[in-house]
Amino acid sequence: MRNIVGGIGSALLWLAMSGGTGHAESPAVLIGLDGEFGHATSTSAEAVRQGIQIAIEEINAAGGVLGGRPLKLVEKANHAVPARSLVNLREFAATQDLVGVFCGRFSPTVLEVLPTIHELGLPLLDPWAAADGIIDNGYTPNFAFRLSLKDSWAAPAMLDYLARTRSVRRVGLLMLNTSWGRSTRKAAEEYAAKKPGMRIVGTEWFNWDDQGNSLLGKFRALKSAGAQGILLTANAEEAAVLLRELLKLPKAERLPIASHWGVTGGDLPAMVGERFFELDFSVVQTYSFIGAGSAVARRVIAAHHRLFGTREAADIRSPVGVAHAYDLTHILARAVNLAGSTDRRAVRAALERVRNYSGLVRNYAQPFTAQRHEALDFGQVFMARYAKPGGALVGTAGR
Repeated sequence: MRNIVGGIGSALLWLAMSGGTGHAESPAVLIGLDGEFGHATSTSAEAVRQGIQIAIEEINAAGGVLGGRPLKLVEKANHAVPARSLVNLREFAATQDLVGVFCGRFSPTVLEVLPTIHELGLPLLDPWAAADGIIDNGYTPNFAFRLSLKDSWAAPAMLDYLARTRSVRRVGLLMLNTSWGRSTRKAAEEYAAKKPGMRIVGTEWFNWDDQGNSLLGKFRALKSAGAQGILLTANAEEAAVLLRELLKLPKAERLPIASHWGVTGGDLPAMVGERFFELDFSVVQTYSFIGAGSAVARRVIAAHHRLFGTREAADIRSPVGVAHAYDLTHILARAVNLAGSTDRRAVRAALERVRNYSGLVRNYAQPFTAQRHEALDFGQVFMARYAKPGGALVGTAGR
């Protein structure tokens, strides 16, 4: 499915199937994806691609956009390196009839390229990266649009979960030392300050891809400071280091962990091993295909099985990436039709005027407005646990 061509800015090109006939003489309308393809153990960029592909197939089967033009996907790999992303974005901006670019999971990469996005006038579609500053960026007009979680929703959900289900009042923060980790820390501290009886006892930092160094000392420092539970911001690689170490401790010495969703961008249970399920580990989410019974969900699940070889809803990896990208692609297609052209500034303005889309994650009366570039809200946020067999994410605390 993926052909990687080496070198900064080299494209991973996948031209989506038209899903219908009659498009042969119509020039395609292009959607870009600047994702962390090639990042070790990551499944997030692939999930975003899958959601876009499923939506493109549906849209093209229904006649495409702009009176019969097919949508096609163009991918570029950034390997979670901002310099690569910058080159990719400039190549996208030079591509005729490309109407917008989807980003991937890593907030630090997205935050670094925001000035270039606005310089180039490229609509940025965010189906995963959660740092508040991606949307709250100070640019007018704002070219960034998110259909995803944001850190200022994630932190309260995780803290409330620990307090409600584990009676945790004193929380330790174990944070990735990036803009994402700092954003989550800020949101957690601000929320805890408003909650009587809740206290952040300390913060321990670790580095991106810090897979060779022990995190147990940082965990023990928080526990010694009085932490009854841990709020974790990490990717799967770093989280696996910590969790494998915790499994070496007596059960009584482990603390419950509420994790931000970066860990779901890889196969965390497989990375930790079969004892993973002994841990008290929960993760914030916005969507699950498990138990989803809407007509849209059934259609998307069936398409995922047909296109990508899954057999059950539980087999869909990084489900929020699939779901968010699917809805965001449909919203983008509606904006292109409203704009009446592939002019990016017109498409950007039209994204604020899309109305009444019945989607997979929710029904959107108006996904975006001039004042609000967040398509979701706190009502979509819930906590989930990895469940046997296979480690599928199952909601634990309601939507």
